Amino acid sequence: QVQLVESGGGLVQAGGSLRLSCATSGRTISSYAMGWFRQAPGKEREFVAAISWSGGSTYVADSVKGRFTISRDNAKNTVYLQMNSLKPEDTAVYYCAAMGGPPITAARATRISNYDYWGQGTQVTVSS
Repeated sequence: QVQLVESGGGLVQAGGSLRLSCATSGRTISSYAMGWFRQAPGKEREFVAAISWSGGSTYVADSVKGRFTISRDNAKNTVYLQMNSLKPEDTAVYYCAAMGGPPITAARATRISNYDYWGQGTQVTVSS
């Protein structure tokens, strides 16, 4: 069992930055690929970014490419999402998720059903 707790969300003006953290407990996350998803009001949950267990491979949605960066520190059992140049359309609840099983691929990274554990989410609000 893996428990995930997100933090770092908040209110920021357009053009600003935030860094989200996902702290894990229970089993070590070093054997899990990790992902970030987001869900805006009235919309479906969507993929944002993912990272392999080693950190050697990352995947980022086109909508945030060049602005968001995912990273991980397995020694601290923590995954990060650095968000720069934020836009009002980035407003959403952001969720951290862990994926076990076969190595992550670009196709596997974006599928919600491939993730085994989820956090409760952290709200990010970007004002114009």
